[in-house]
Amino acid sequence: MSELASPSKVINILKQFNFHTRKKFGQNFLVDANIIQKIISAAELKQDDLVVEIGPGLGVLTEALANRVKQVYAVEIDRDLEPILEHNLKQYNNIKVLFEDALKTDFDNLILSETNEELGPGDKSYKLIANLPYYITTPLLMHILENKFNIELIVVMVQKEVAERMSALPGKKDYGALSVAVQYYTSPEIVCRVPRKVFMPVPEVDSAVIRLRKRKTPPVNLENELLFFRLVKAAFNKRRKTILNALEGSNLGLNKEEWDALIKKTGIDPRRRGETFSIQDFANLANSLWEFQNNS
Repeated sequence: MSELASPSKVINILKQFNFHTRKKFGQNFLVDANIIQKIISAAELKQDDLVVEIGPGLGVLTEALANRVKQVYAVEIDRDLEPILEHNLKQYNNIKVLFEDALKTDFDNLILSETNEELGPGDKSYKLIANLPYYITTPLLMHILENKFNIELIVVMVQKEVAERMSALPGKKDYGALSVAVQYYTSPEIVCRVPRKVFMPVPEVDSAVIRLRKRKTPPVNLENELLFFRLVKAAFNKRRKTILNALEGSNLGLNKEEWDALIKKTGIDPRRRGETFSIQDFANLANSLWEFQNNS
């Protein structure tokens, strides 16, 4: 377990290095060893695992990971944390801290450049673990998922409401475009809720740990993946409207009469709202749209 995961130790580290947290980087440092253990358990770590950690902060989770896996690559955007990380992690020879923006990082290339081993399809994959800053959670997850990096398992701590959106089912108030995207690429499972009091400084919201297990194949067959996600986005842009009215004003190129005919041909009631659509419903409609566009 991490030797750094306690409020008193974190306070001492911050004082020792005269470090002040920055809101622009969403810095809220975890100070609870029990939550660290839950993240570790959720990640199903093995001794030969390669792990990418995003936002190591003070190295609290990094230290716990390094005690259990072959190698940790910690991606940190704030260079002011460099002396703290060097001090806190100096005893470990299986941690590499890289100072770069995770939103711009090609994680497969990172692993390739550090290990000199190409991790292509069928090769050994790696795991991604993070206590994510709230402000970049959704764009960062979409960067990871859309680029189809060779990541087998993602375990992240995020704002509780975001975790609920990721795992929400059709018809629920939290269900939206993020739900569809996450569930298309992965099987999500909320591991635990995390109270705000276990962070320093204390954030304004509670968090949750969620495990995203990468799917070997998508849950639906698509003619065109990009078109599918454009359709999903259009449906949820006006989520309170019927699917017909939501798509009528989209930039997908059909008028209202064409949409009405296409939706009915797909076997869907045009009066339904997009928030009631399963991933299969969206796939059926996207495939019908693809056929219409390519035959007209």
